[in-house]
Amino acid sequence: MSAHKSIREPASTYRLQLRPEFGLADAAARLDQLNRLGAGAVYLSPILAAAPGSQHGYDVVDPTRVSPALGGDTAREALAVKAHGLGMGVVADIVPNHMCVADPAANPWWWDVLRHGRDSAYARCFDIDFDAGPLLIPVLADDGDGGRAALDQLTIADGALAYHDKRYPLAPGTHGPGETADTVHRRQHYRLVSWRRGDSELTYRRFFDVSELAAVRVEEPGVFDASHAEILRWAALGQLDGLRVDHVDGLTDPGGYLRRLTERFDGWVVVEKILAPDEALPASWPVDGTTGYDALREVCGVFTDPAGEDALTALAVEEGVETDTDAVDTRARRQAAAGLLHAEVRRIAALLPAQPPENTPRPSGMAVRQREDAVTELLCSFDVYRSYLPEGEDAWTRAVHRAADRRPDLAHDLYAIDRRVREDPDGEPARRIQQTSGMVTAMGTENTAFYRGTRFTALNEVGGDPALFSVPPEEFHQRAAHREATAPRTMTTLSTHDTKRSEDVRARLAALTEIADDFTAAVRRWTERCPLPEPSLNLLGWQTLVGAWPISTERLTAYLLKAAKEARLGTSWTDPDPGFEEHVRAWPDRVLGDVALRGEVAALVDRVEGAGWSNSLGQKALHLLGPGVPDLYQGTELWDLSLVDPDNRRPVDWDTRDDLLSRVERGWRPPVDATGAAKLHLVRACLHARRDLRPTGYLPLTATGPAAAHAVAFARTSAWGRFPDLAAVATRLPLTLADTGGWRDTVLPLPSGPGTWTDRLTGRAVAPVRSDGFTAAPLADLLDHYPVAVLVRE
Repeated sequence: MSAHKSIREPASTYRLQLRPEFGLADAAARLDQLNRLGAGAVYLSPILAAAPGSQHGYDVVDPTRVSPALGGDTAREALAVKAHGLGMGVVADIVPNHMCVADPAANPWWWDVLRHGRDSAYARCFDIDFDAGPLLIPVLADDGDGGRAALDQLTIADGALAYHDKRYPLAPGTHGPGETADTVHRRQHYRLVSWRRGDSELTYRRFFDVSELAAVRVEEPGVFDASHAEILRWAALGQLDGLRVDHVDGLTDPGGYLRRLTERFDGWVVVEKILAPDEALPASWPVDGTTGYDALREVCGVFTDPAGEDALTALAVEEGVETDTDAVDTRARRQAAAGLLHAEVRRIAALLPAQPPENTPRPSGMAVRQREDAVTELLCSFDVYRSYLPEGEDAWTRAVHRAADRRPDLAHDLYAIDRRVREDPDGEPARRIQQTSGMVTAMGTENTAFYRGTRFTALNEVGGDPALFSVPPEEFHQRAAHREATAPRTMTTLSTHDTKRSEDVRARLAALTEIADDFTAAVRRWTERCPLPEPSLNLLGWQTLVGAWPISTERLTAYLLKAAKEARLGTSWTDPDPGFEEHVRAWPDRVLGDVALRGEVAALVDRVEGAGWSNSLGQKALHLLGPGVPDLYQGTELWDLSLVDPDNRRPVDWDTRDDLLSRVERGWRPPVDATGAAKLHLVRACLHARRDLRPTGYLPLTATGPAAAHAVAFARTSAWGRFPDLAAVATRLPLTLADTGGWRDTVLPLPSGPGTWTDRLTGRAVAPVRSDGFTAAPLADLLDHYPVAVLVRE
């Protein structure tokens, strides 16, 4: 047992994606390497028992035990003890809002509910409408017959109802000798139905539109206790220092849940919460911050050239890709609410009595449809993921007015909903509308609109806004200073298991904005020779090819098929178009098999590859040394050109990283080249500086001279220092910088104080000059070896 006292705030975290092939023992074996790299804490993907064969852990089936496939509790404890022995914290990712029910036999809680219905001891654990009749389980194959033919495939096997390889329990006394499976099926507390009925008729709340993931009612104290007992046991043993709470907006009462959680857990807590650019976490939430998507947008945005916007916009318009991001987003949200989440809309509308205008009777059917339309429009009208009444009343009010402005014909019903919700902000209609608006936004915006509005895909990221093309340095500094003042312990990130494309792909795409005219001209030529069958996918395809180059046909094909299905323009998950998908499958081979075309793509990549590396290093320096607790996603200490999951969950080559780390530890200062060793060198320097100095405060540094706009820098003060004694310097827009003559006599004034500034990347002391009364570093000298600097006052 560990006697370790919980760490309130790690210096940094290193995210590991566990799976059966890389379990807790494997993670423990890499702790020495991560400690040498400088990581403050190991941050584990979910480790509770998950669905058989799970590759990510978010499909929990039993929250009372550690996954045996990952090594079980013995391996978990051994990892925690080793981490604490190295001085590292342990942070766990938890999933309070849903459980996997795809295989009922694997989930003891769900099995019991299916067996006993509303009399089950676990009935209150799930958000089930028992009054609507038998629980609908949408699993049957449907060839246009509503699943009727599939019912003939039901059998009784080993005392359970069987459908192919799945087993479903039988209620006591419902199976007699010689009875048919169909007869027994009709006696159960559930009904197996066509998979197509899930979106419109489901009687249990899901995670988004995933019928295999059933929502959990952790707002109930007993359910909270049962689902968190194991996690809190680890904390009581002193073996858990922090928690990352998955998708907090999916909870009925996020604030109430977090207050209950932090009353029982005194460690570091961050929540996966996607904030709009000017949105703040509710002040009443007792947490340290978010998982850092907001910082991702700001850090990446400062390396994007605003001058490239017009050319990329013109290409999108010419190719038929819509550039009105609000219109794209609204249309996608309406489709999500009216289609994929229609079951939730119906359930909300049923809680709201019809409100016809005085002296204007309406047929009951029309009243129901209009009420559902009003709910749909309201759910699509939030400018944030959700409101938190009564605290988030402004966001709620804006959504109601926006919906009424868009649909004046629904205004009467919308204002009736508004009155009902304001009268009882804790009532079921209020809770369900707020909870569902986050689902609509996630599925409409991230999962659909981000694959349709592909003008510049580096912007289409979790927490991003495709309408905001770049982030000026002044805004970057303002937001960083605000983060230090209001949420200094929040997590920050550049890559996660949820990002659409890695930080290094986005960094290379940012370099394209500096040569936007040449890139768009190339895309026009390439499209004439080898187009994808839908305009938005076509632009996405060429940007992905350049951004992730070199990429195998297998990886590119898998990504494009997923993107096309998410966009739901030429094909979709539920209504696939085989001809369209075959065209997509053939595209990578056609492009890479065309020698001339492949050569043109490779030549363009050569033009921006170095600038992409520069941007990657700049992003990393600002991220790792800036305000907040930086998270490093597994493997990204080297160049990582991964795309959306599961591509970004590929195995990490740990041995190569360990070998390069050893060389850097022996004093090697690697060049900036394709090995990515320069990035590892930077990551190590930043993490060690952060761990050693525990920086606080934030002071923007402003260069002076002809290339001043190409430097972004800040200084911070060590926890025990009196003067700023740590500084990060990064190069932005490196192609333009080179074209305009380089740094020339541009200098960076440094904070005054005793001691000598030394760059931990090169080992050289800064040779300052005097500039307008300030001590300043000539950037041509400071950044002659690396496009970044990590300055420490020795």
